Amino acid sequence: RHMIERRTDGILRISFANINKLPVIVLLRALGLESDKDIIEAISSDPDVHQEFYSNLFETESSTTKQAVEEIGAHLKIPQKEYRIERAEKIIDRYLLPHLGQDKKDRKEKGLFLAKAIEKVILSYLKKIPEYDLDHYSNKRVRLVGDLLEILFRSTLLGKWGLITRINYNYQKLTKRGRFPPLPSIVESNVLTNQIVSSIAIGSWVGGRTGVSQRLERDSFVKTMSHIRNVLSPLTSTQEHFEARELHPTHWGRIDPSQTPEGATIGLRKYLAIMAQITTGLAENDEKMVSDLVKKNIGA
Repeated sequence: RHMIERRTDGILRISFANINKLPVIVLLRALGLESDKDIIEAISSDPDVHQEFYSNLFETESSTTKQAVEEIGAHLKIPQKEYRIERAEKIIDRYLLPHLGQDKKDRKEKGLFLAKAIEKVILSYLKKIPEYDLDHYSNKRVRLVGDLLEILFRSTLLGKWGLITRINYNYQKLTKRGRFPPLPSIVESNVLTNQIVSSIAIGSWVGGRTGVSQRLERDSFVKTMSHIRNVLSPLTSTQEHFEARELHPTHWGRIDPSQTPEGATIGLRKYLAIMAQITTGLAENDEKMVSDLVKKNIGA
């Protein structure tokens, strides 16, 4: 999750991965936009946007990409300088806008993308463009079974106490004793199975979500179809979230306007309309065609 927020004094900060409230100017310089001129030109050609962003240029003393990466590393609070810089570069490459690429060569493109995101934040603040409607279904994504299992598998494999971490810990613990450990003592073969089976059995998922997996109701065909087509919002049911609970014009033809449970989850648990379908992405050829068309229009 990436979040850009504006303070009352006009300073823009970005949060992503385990880096919180980093000045955007630092990240832009770390991505290869070193000079103030490069940054301003990448963001916008609108003088009002330049004026609003101007104060951000004085938010850091870093003037080069190397210094900016070191400043990002300082947010990680890692004592060793070499490892701190290495970790900062890894976070930039792998966890910042990963859909644009995860290599060092992709940093410039990430910087240009981030600059345009900053422009939209400023234009929205200046009331030059309408704010995004968070409840509009074009701004939402419905996670299907495959997406949820992918999240669970990734967490079980690469999480803080995932399989990879356990393997590293077991290997280092045994090698410190001066012996080469056998493979079964390093790899816990049942970690993946136990975690996935447990999560599916009790319905508890990554991020503290509950009720993701449930026993299918089979009282009648209609009830079964209704149960497998319910859509649950990730918002907590203990808070109001009035706008999220209300009907939205984009629900028409997609979401049942009347069926929702009473109680704390009213309006948060919705049900797909009987003829609604969820798009799962484009074919590879179609995706390339759309991508080329977008790049052509941007270049024009």
